[in-house]
This record gives sequence, C-alpha cells and structure tokens, in this order.
Amino acid sequence: MKIDVTINGRERSFDVPPNTLLLNLLRERLDLTGSKYGCGIGECGACTLLLDGEPVLGCMTLAVDCDGRTVETIEGLGDGDGLHPIQEAYLEEGAVQCGFCTPGFIMTTKALLEEEPNPSEAEIREYLKGNVCRCTGYVNIVAAVQSAAGKMR
Repeated sequence: MKIDVTINGRERSFDVPPNTLLLNLLRERLDLTGSKYGCGIGECGACTLLLDGEPVLGCMTLAVDCDGRTVETIEGLGDGDGLHPIQEAYLEEGAVQCGFCTPGFIMTTKALLEEEPNPSEAEIREYLKGNVCRCTGYVNIVAAVQSAAGKMR
C-alpha cells in the first residue's frame, strides 16, 4: 500500500505491506531508532510517538493508519543546535538512567504539556501511567515534567 506521512516535519511516501507497524517503518526504513521496541504488546510505552499530536504506541499502530497524518518522534524534538526544554529538564532532574524508556516518556510529556501547560503532580502521574521505567521511582520523572512545564510557560 502506498502511504504519505509527514514525519518530523518532512513529507514522506512509502510502499508498505498492510501489516507494517509504524515503529518498524520508522526504525527499519528511516533509521529513526529513538523510539524503542520494548514489550511489543502496548504495555510499556517505550515506543510512544505523537500522531497528530496525540501519544500513540508505535508497536500497536499500523503504518497504513498514518496515511495523510503527522508523526513526531524523539528525533524531531530538538532544533538541531540544542535540546528541547523537555529534554533539558529530564537531564537536569536526573530523570534519565538507562535511557531505554526516556524517549517514550519525553513524547508523552510533550503531549501532556501541550494539553495542560501547568499540570499537578497527580495529573502528571495519571498521564504518564502508560509509560514504564524499571530504573527509577518516578520522582525524578515527575520533577522533570514540572520543570519542563515551567521552562515552556
């Protein structure tokens, strides 16, 4: 099937089998490997991307469902010369340990802060509940989201 997708601001066309996952298209055809393949069943959030601004799981989203839509990955966040304020906040708050889950958390954080620029701790924890980190107790991640909210206001 032929699909046209805008990925990180660039319009792209692909011929894909109907069962191609968005995550595989990004990782295998475009070498956009920031989004991770974790559980493969939609439980961990490591593959979280933004589709038309909404967080989706790349391991559960078919590429053909992205035809005519906009995808944003972790690679599309920075401006090339610097980090996005969310990325800066995650580093400053020590919310990055092994880093495997970090791209998914950051993309989910971006969606949250676009929806709610000044979230409470409870709202942050609720919004991030689909992202799993095995290294932290989430305290630093929540602090990073709060810091990023302040930077983006």
